[in-house]
Amino acid sequence: MTAPTRVRVGIIGGGLMGREAAAAFGRWAALVDHPARPELVAVADPAPAARAWFAEQGVATVHSHEELLERGDIEVVYAAVPHDLHEAVYLDVLAAGKDLFAEKPFGIDLDAARHIVDEVESSGRFVRCSSEMPFFPGAQVAIEHVRSGAVGQVIEVRSALLHSSDLSRTKPINWKRQRARCGDIGVMGDLGMHAVHVPFRLGWAPTSVRAILQDLMPTRPDASGHVVVCDTHENATLSCRVETDAGAFPLTVETKRVAPGQMNTWSLEVLGMEGGVAFSTRHPATVERFRVGAAGEQVWEQFQAGHASAFPTITGGIFEFGFTDALLQMWASYLAEREGRLGDAFGCATPREALASHELFAAALDSDANDRVTAVARPA
Repeated sequence: MTAPTRVRVGIIGGGLMGREAAAAFGRWAALVDHPARPELVAVADPAPAARAWFAEQGVATVHSHEELLERGDIEVVYAAVPHDLHEAVYLDVLAAGKDLFAEKPFGIDLDAARHIVDEVESSGRFVRCSSEMPFFPGAQVAIEHVRSGAVGQVIEVRSALLHSSDLSRTKPINWKRQRARCGDIGVMGDLGMHAVHVPFRLGWAPTSVRAILQDLMPTRPDASGHVVVCDTHENATLSCRVETDAGAFPLTVETKRVAPGQMNTWSLEVLGMEGGVAFSTRHPATVERFRVGAAGEQVWEQFQAGHASAFPTITGGIFEFGFTDALLQMWASYLAEREGRLGDAFGCATPREALASHELFAAALDSDANDRVTAVARPA
């Protein structure tokens, strides 16, 4: 194989996901024969503590994203900033002539998402949206099972990202729990792409939705212990209608921060006339398949999907796969596609899929507010 293409990356936002990206680059040697190799050049963040972490890793830091975008040695920018900053920062990245790997949900609301996607398409830059959970090996097996046609005519689909991070009423508030920073869509903006990425990629675009949104924690303490307003939806359950040539079926999308018993569970279940498949990160080595036996018996069977990833690693399928591995695989997918070398492998969420998620979430807000089924607008 030819030497991998060196890709110089800058990060805007030195919080948790910025640090996770840096860690993924540090583990890049674990990938076998990947066509690209990222090099983290600089990080921008106004917070001294965030910059200090990267400085300790030997990475150059700057205070503002404008300073970072002035650098001519950066080709790709990963932007991990609060939702209210997406529109301005993403457009600045595009205007600077950089490719972009952006955090969900591509803007604080539908109007911002439309503006971002319009600029992406007019810029000609390579842009994708972060969504790492479908890169678990078991998830990939489930996706390929559906693509093979093994389930037959689809009867129903369930897709979810559930955790219980907000179960404690004493947890201090942060920007993801404030509408001014994360938008009216609340938890859907934070977790929604995880739950819609695979259904959208499989061609299941909702035409209508009946949503129940829950604001379970109206107040929270701030960092000083004072009680402040917590004005976002923690939980969202979306019952969607999907139209196909074979007929309509229900798609249930769940995104929840208050899901007792769930720590951080991504799941997908597809049932069809010929079979079914289910995967959950709660049991990451196991995939379940449904079949009808020769005597008509209905059987759910479990098999070990193992840990072999879409982009091979030096460990092969031996050691257990986890979130950091999924993140590495997501970045491998992004950079392979940027190099034109993705082939048939699963790709990162596209700008159009990010926009479609906003169309769905906007309809969900209307549905919940007016207690009705709401049509989902389709992007122009």
